[in-house]
Amino acid sequence: MAEFAPPSFQQQSVQLRRWWITALLITVNVGLFLWQVLHGMNISQPAIADAIYWGADYAPLTFLAEPQRLFSSMFFHFGLIHLMLNMWALYIFGSVAEQLFGHRFFIGLYLLAGLMGSLYSGYISIQSSLLLLQNFDPADLPRVSAGASGAVMGLGGALTVLSLLPPLPRQTLLLDKKSLLIIMGINLAMGMMIAGINNAAHLGGMMMGAGLALLWYISQRVKLAWGGLLALMLGAGLCWWLYQYNLQQLEVIQPIWQSLLHEMLRKT
Repeated sequence: MAEFAPPSFQQQSVQLRRWWITALLITVNVGLFLWQVLHGMNISQPAIADAIYWGADYAPLTFLAEPQRLFSSMFFHFGLIHLMLNMWALYIFGSVAEQLFGHRFFIGLYLLAGLMGSLYSGYISIQSSLLLLQNFDPADLPRVSAGASGAVMGLGGALTVLSLLPPLPRQTLLLDKKSLLIIMGINLAMGMMIAGINNAAHLGGMMMGAGLALLWYISQRVKLAWGGLLALMLGAGLCWWLYQYNLQQLEVIQPIWQSLLHEMLRKT
């Protein structure tokens, strides 16, 4: 995740009590990273074995045995720089998004965006592995991935959608759509150009965040009670559907992934 510039907002100062969940998420991520370092993980370049041990996402392991990695991978980072960039982005986007959406919808949006990032990354890994049946290319092999960037891109996508729509009657934070569009575009472009960045997770998180924000906005416009909860339920349903779809797609490549998983576990 690249470094972000703060979206412009007016009329209300950013107070900690209004974005305490964002602060808590940052604290949890930093605390877990320090705990991992204290237990022997390299602070700048964690080994793959450590990443697997602490819950990173490796598609063959995740979909064949340990689906909890779809969630746990959101709280592991590949070194101090990776952590700092993601936490800076989480602060910039989260402190604004939490005030706009409210605490409960915000945390639901964050977690669902992160899960969709992992699920969409898994979908791309499966599709790439299917290509191995026709023509072997090492670039198509699944890779270990982790980080909060999918969830953070979900926040960025949500704020971008709101910036493109007319402000709500009681909306106190005004977003700069030009800055947000540039920021999101730069990060997606970097994900395509720089090796090692899981752009599928970025795209999955961004699309989930944008979709949830649009549903939330509509529910606010029409004054639909429980509209936010309904949006989150639809998002959760979409995550469940994609998870089940990925499992169905595994039938053809399961022998390949079992072999890859055996080799990974042997090395770690």
